[in-house]
Amino acid sequence: MSTYEEALSEERQQELLEKYDPEAGARKLKGRIGWIVFAILLAFSLFHLYTGIFGVLTAQLQRSIHLGFALALIFLLFPASKKKRGIEHRVAWYDYILAAISVVVGTYWPLMIDDLVLRAGMLTDLDFYVGLSAIVLVLEATRRAVGLPITIIAIIFMLYALFGPYMPSFLAHRGLELDRLVQTMFFTTEGILGTPIAVSATYIFLFLLFGSFLIKTGVGEYFNDLSIAIAGRSVGGPAKVAVFSSALQGTISGSSVANVVTSGAFTIPMMKNLGYKKEFAGAVEASSSTGGQLMPPVMGAAAFLMVEFIGNGISYWDIAKAAAIPAVLYFTGIWIMTHFEAKRIGLRGLTKEEMPNRKEVFSKLYLLLPIVAIVLLLMSGMSVIRAALWSIVITVVVSAIKKETRIGFKGIIDALADGARSALGVAAATAAAGIIVGVVTKTGLGLKMANGLLDLSGGYLLPTLFLTMIASLILGMGSPTTANYVITSTIAAPAIILLGVPDLSAHLFVFYFGIVADITPPVALAAMSAAAISGGEPFRTGVESTKLAISAFIIPYMFVLSPELLMINTTWMYLIWVVFTAFIGMIAISAGVIGFWMRKMHWVERIVALIAGLCLIYPEKISDIIGLVAFALLFALQVINKRGNAAKTSA
Repeated sequence: MSTYEEALSEERQQELLEKYDPEAGARKLKGRIGWIVFAILLAFSLFHLYTGIFGVLTAQLQRSIHLGFALALIFLLFPASKKKRGIEHRVAWYDYILAAISVVVGTYWPLMIDDLVLRAGMLTDLDFYVGLSAIVLVLEATRRAVGLPITIIAIIFMLYALFGPYMPSFLAHRGLELDRLVQTMFFTTEGILGTPIAVSATYIFLFLLFGSFLIKTGVGEYFNDLSIAIAGRSVGGPAKVAVFSSALQGTISGSSVANVVTSGAFTIPMMKNLGYKKEFAGAVEASSSTGGQLMPPVMGAAAFLMVEFIGNGISYWDIAKAAAIPAVLYFTGIWIMTHFEAKRIGLRGLTKEEMPNRKEVFSKLYLLLPIVAIVLLLMSGMSVIRAALWSIVITVVVSAIKKETRIGFKGIIDALADGARSALGVAAATAAAGIIVGVVTKTGLGLKMANGLLDLSGGYLLPTLFLTMIASLILGMGSPTTANYVITSTIAAPAIILLGVPDLSAHLFVFYFGIVADITPPVALAAMSAAAISGGEPFRTGVESTKLAISAFIIPYMFVLSPELLMINTTWMYLIWVVFTAFIGMIAISAGVIGFWMRKMHWVERIVALIAGLCLIYPEKISDIIGLVAFALLFALQVINKRGNAAKTSA
């Protein structure tokens, strides 16, 4: 039986997505209502294409229309009870009512903008009830489409805003009246209609649309084929295929769980058949898929939020460029560990019969042109919106090169609807995140928490980083990366910045740990979904995932302590040296974690390897010298002992 025949069926993939990814649990609507919802999804995408081409509307109009579309669609597509997800073909009567109210909320600003501007914050009774409805609808939509954790966090923040005088001394504030809270949340650009949803209504939507068009060309499946063609025959090939394909899949999937299920459906069975343990096979896929959000050119949705949160003229390309070296080091670490593990237990690569036709695979390299194009467009200084639009056009043109990849008119319509559907969870999460930002802004909580964090850490950088890491991991347990980043960037990142760390380093630090929460026990949703495919024990899969992704727990500390890793204030010669030593460091760390290099390593050697690796990743002259000397000694010992063992065996 071939590798592809053993891959998970589409039905099983969907079942796992619905179990571990709330955004995948939509109703399967049919008949008239199905066509109506399809038409609304299409209109949602056309609205964003129109504003992307002809210019974004004023802040309140663009964001409120985006919100109205998203809320109405969520109530039509996502049932109130999780037990009914994915199987209910009818919309409940109360969901029609909620969808109708969502339309009122979404069109209130466009219809009443002149009156709202003239009143300048003086709310009428109608304003109050519409604003209150918006808050309730956002919370319920977020619960349905994203999950309970972020909903609870948003509610806690609102309670904090209302009951400020009753808080502990350092958290106390005057408190907000309910009408003032409603005004902030819906009638200013500091709450629900704030920066998070602004990014969702512009950059993120168009990039999700770009990803949807890439999927329609079959590029997702092509990533698997290309990865097998390149790495399949090498030692432990299927594990390396998982690393490579998942890094590529991250370009078109903003969800760690979705990446695990779509890519892991092929790679995990291959790894198990080759001889990898269930937990290790699941961990390779989980850690690689989670890292997809860290890999430029198209990173996780929170990277687009970072553009607005940092400000100071920073562009998305600046962020993607800065994240490039850490992302390469992350995947390099996983790749090397899978190689050492394969050598340790004596695994082979795929046979010629198990490989796809390489000539046929490489003949479709043109499918990667849209990804190359978006890099070049962003490098040229083109705006993110324009770059996304042109990339969509290039995808359609490139797909027409061969009949089997041609999208066609129906494919374009389906891609527009699928792109809108994939944006619903992000829209809800960013709207809920806006509630959190609004509370932080109005109450001064951000500065209070930053000062409290500094007091707790004694004003020292490393303890502050450690506490921030713990906070990011806890908030990331079950919460989307976007919401996690919003909270930590407004509360924890300022504490790091107050200690003299560059803004970009501080924000990427919390971004990293918000993402790796998906593979950090006890929750570890990406690891859980991988374990469901591999049949392994979920907690052990999470532990293995954390071990494989150890670089993700080290590298953020390194680029905070030495921003050169982010290409900040450095020269090309020094940058090449930093990358070289960091790469050597990843070899040492990987060998220390796995316990094998050219032969099995003694526990003392493993400790020395880990120390050498840390010294080499940290870009300082003294640490580089110490690391290189230790690395050279370990290498020599490995070679000598390997030759000695070979001589004894031959004798």
